[in-house]
Amino acid sequence: MSDIATNGHITGPVGGTGLALIPRATEKQTLKDFKSDQEVRWCPGCGDYAILSAVQGFLPELGLKRENIVFVSGIGCSSRFPYYLNTYGFHSIHGRAPAIATGLAASRPDLSVWVITGDGDALSIGGNHLIHALRRNVNLNILLFNNRIYGLTKGQYSPTSEVGKITKSTPMGSLDKPFNPISLALGAEASFVARTLDSDRKHLTSVLREAAAHRGTSLVEIYQNCNIFNDNAFEALKDPEVRDDITLRLEHGQPIVSASKAVRRAPNGGIEVVDRAEVPEGEILVHDARNPDPSLAFALSRLDEPAFDHVPIGVFRSVDRPAYDTRMAEQLDEAVAERGPGQLSDLLRGGDTWRVG
Repeated sequence: MSDIATNGHITGPVGGTGLALIPRATEKQTLKDFKSDQEVRWCPGCGDYAILSAVQGFLPELGLKRENIVFVSGIGCSSRFPYYLNTYGFHSIHGRAPAIATGLAASRPDLSVWVITGDGDALSIGGNHLIHALRRNVNLNILLFNNRIYGLTKGQYSPTSEVGKITKSTPMGSLDKPFNPISLALGAEASFVARTLDSDRKHLTSVLREAAAHRGTSLVEIYQNCNIFNDNAFEALKDPEVRDDITLRLEHGQPIVSASKAVRRAPNGGIEVVDRAEVPEGEILVHDARNPDPSLAFALSRLDEPAFDHVPIGVFRSVDRPAYDTRMAEQLDEAVAERGPGQLSDLLRGGDTWRVG
């Protein structure tokens, strides 16, 4: 494990997790320690309440000082999150939370940095910032609340709304093909990609645990119910009558199955979902979240089309890749060792300047 030098840079090999460089708390913490004094104000019944409670209950597990944890949000219902946590927080600009979090994580390796965003905030105005944070592999955790609607601005269709969605801005039905956040993240070569559900606290907490331990950018899509403008969007995954049949649990090293279905290689080279009772056990695909080739994880991300006949839930990909902030710090230290510390005055008086007027 590495130490932090006085200049804030990483001075040695990075530890194996995203928490390796962060000071530990000296006293045991509880959920209550992470509740702020602010009144929680979302619509009654909103899925954000369940996510907030799960995060507040999970944070003590990290064993970190509260002043070394930061939540950065953009704009949207989900972006109220920092107000309700007794940590540092930054309610930032629409879609720009990944950019602000990148600067913070790159300059302060002693912080656990979390981004809270929604499907509109992250995938519309913030799409460019999201994909570059993922490809750079900055050491931060992105929680993307996906309710497939714009909630804060009162029910317009979002980048994840299904084709034909009737909303205030699409009274005859949306014509846009929606983004699949998991597919998008894998296409950007994200090193950790997962999906979970607001109402499944046990699974949500387990995914948060893995994301926090990952060194680099983790993206966690959380299916979140907006009971005002898009109620029951994910009801099939919560209905005890069908949820076990359609939910494909992704666990590294385990067969990809639900109660009645299984995933196997298709004759065309892709993958397919078949009746579990009719496929030999040896043909069932075993999940490999650590495969450096993201193509199979991408294929798994497409299995929720058509809508919710079968839905993979869990960690799609978790691979080791150098973190951007680590490499940047090493590059800066190398430059200082070779040339000495730089001076701002030298830069301002250098040859690459222009005189205006």
